Amino acid sequence: MRELIADDPSFQITGEAASGEEAIRMALELAPDVILMDIHMPGMGGLKATELVKAEMPSVRIVMVTVSDDITHLFEAIKRGAQGYLLKNLSPSAWIDYLRAVALDEAPMTQDIAAAILSEFKAGSRSNTGGEGGGYVGSINPGKERRPAETAEGKGAETQVRGNVLTEREKEILERVALGESNREIAQMLNISEHTVKNHLKNILQKLHLDNRVQLTRYAYEQGYMGL
Repeated sequence: MRELIADDPSFQITGEAASGEEAIRMALELAPDVILMDIHMPGMGGLKATELVKAEMPSVRIVMVTVSDDITHLFEAIKRGAQGYLLKNLSPSAWIDYLRAVALDEAPMTQDIAAAILSEFKAGSRSNTGGEGGGYVGSINPGKERRPAETAEGKGAETQVRGNVLTEREKEILERVALGESNREIAQMLNISEHTVKNHLKNILQKLHLDNRVQLTRYAYEQGYMGL
């Protein structure tokens, strides 16, 4: 990973840690813009280290790195405050593109992860017939308490109201985000500029009271935008 990142002039490596405890100490000492955090490390794991780093440094961007495409790890990482999730078997060009996007707050999910989320929500919708919503309701909004409307009784009404405030163009962009497309891909598909896509995404996040693309993806699937 060091060699891959060091070869790109967009990045400067400020430090390396071998454990979760060391990652916390170095993060506080070096104040990096982006942290690549392995999920599995000696001592404290990366998920717990992410949670503690974000508690002290909310603005730092943390990308989880793992060989596993287990979707539960993705949801847990986002719950702990991570902004991204990279698989170690991705190509070098995919890594660099993704990290640049993270640094600019534009990071999409990879299409493999988007597909895994779709599969998980389909499974959850089939197994959840008791009227209590998907298996991850309220679980990936770090640092926020569930409001009364987000309980089983009130969630449906609130999310429907929130969805109704989106314009048709915003709904189009929401669907494409849920498919794992980048800002550039969305812009090309809809024949608009990347800057326009960025502005739409900012507005969508504000209207839906969400924080990142993974939460947008969950919202799109739960509200039926993806044909569940």
